[in-house]
Amino acid sequence: MAEYDYDLFVIGGGSGGVRAARIAATHGARVGIAEEYRYGGTCVIRGCVPKKLFVYASKFSEEFEDAEGFGWTVGERTFSWEKLITAKDQEIARLEGVYRRNLDRTGVEMHDTRAVVVDAHTVRLLSTGQTVSAKYILIAVGASPNVDTSLPGVEHVITSNEAFHLADLPEKIIVAGGGYIAVEFAGIFNGLGVETTLIYRGEEILRGFDMDLRKAVHEEMVKKGINIITGDTFSSIDKRPDGSLVGHTKGGKALEAGQIMFAIGRNPHTTDLGLEAAGVELDHIGAIKVNGQSQSSVDSIYAVGDVTNRANLTPVAIREGHAFADTVFGNKPWEVDHSLIATAVFSQPELGTVGLTQEEALSKTKNLDIYKSSFRPMKHTLSGRDEKMLMKLLVDADTDKVLGVHVLGPDAGELAQVLGITLQMGATKADFDRTVAVHPTAAEELVTMREPTAKIRP
Repeated sequence: MAEYDYDLFVIGGGSGGVRAARIAATHGARVGIAEEYRYGGTCVIRGCVPKKLFVYASKFSEEFEDAEGFGWTVGERTFSWEKLITAKDQEIARLEGVYRRNLDRTGVEMHDTRAVVVDAHTVRLLSTGQTVSAKYILIAVGASPNVDTSLPGVEHVITSNEAFHLADLPEKIIVAGGGYIAVEFAGIFNGLGVETTLIYRGEEILRGFDMDLRKAVHEEMVKKGINIITGDTFSSIDKRPDGSLVGHTKGGKALEAGQIMFAIGRNPHTTDLGLEAAGVELDHIGAIKVNGQSQSSVDSIYAVGDVTNRANLTPVAIREGHAFADTVFGNKPWEVDHSLIATAVFSQPELGTVGLTQEEALSKTKNLDIYKSSFRPMKHTLSGRDEKMLMKLLVDADTDKVLGVHVLGPDAGELAQVLGITLQMGATKADFDRTVAVHPTAAEELVTMREPTAKIRP
């Protein structure tokens, strides 16, 4: 008889947990997994996938306008929020089915229930009260939207979770926050015809990104009609008898809206999971402390994805899950490199970035060459839209190595993926210069900028 019921038990059926479970199973492990909501996790069910579908939907309003500059006559048009929600729900259901089938094909035993940790080798399934044992336990429960629970009237706000399931599209919305989720949803609602305000306590939106791009995104969002308030935050929220809301700010503003959405960060979903009792160390925000191999303070308990608060991106969680399974069950140890991760913000316009920001680059080298170009995309020479692209390269002047590339404009996320490969390979500015341009494209600007726009020296 086996010492444990499973070789591995995974708590959390998101991208990281599912990848770990599948790879471990292909290495011959007996694997169980528990998910309390829907398989696919935040990204697939109520995160990046439905959000990207909403972004596509919101862009059509400008596409219709731009078409006239190319000779098209666009007639009367209407938008149905109900049809969008229905189509989105159908696609999410299809994707969840894919996740379930993939787990089933690899022999992973699925438990549709919340599960909590009892001790280093035991998990309790709450739907039945049953306990199961495992040689290893993997925590992959992700994170959940944060709200300010001390704010008077906070019970009236929604988060990104609820935004995907609104019964009706409001006429006015206020989005609180300045990170990528807040910025993306502000663009979505604005594109769908909602009067949109973004309020952020910081001086500039998109903290952590390169400042030139942060300012450029801000400027373009304002051009599109989004009201952006920085340096302010809510002090209370009132609900009127007609159901409308009034958000009072510390700066003395009274902002009226049909909905107020909070996108002020996410917290690791570790509350009441039994981790502390099992001896698993958490940090000050509740994230599981792990080493480079995703192992917690308890030797048999590991964690991957947003619950560790390392790099909170779905592809990172997937790689962490894969690395864990290969290392523990496949006799192929490797660790995820979190130092160079390409990413995109599906703002409008879109942002793609890889490598260091200017501030970060200056902490690595005192001799920095900056190549920057701002221009109108070719499409808008006929559409007449007043929108600029921005491209920026940061180069170590001593080694010629490209330290960071930042792009703002159409398909910036697609560019970031390819640029990530070049920086991962250690590309130099000379490598960019030797590359023949693809014409006519916006991306050719990346290989045709010859002279620095700025040289920073001690």
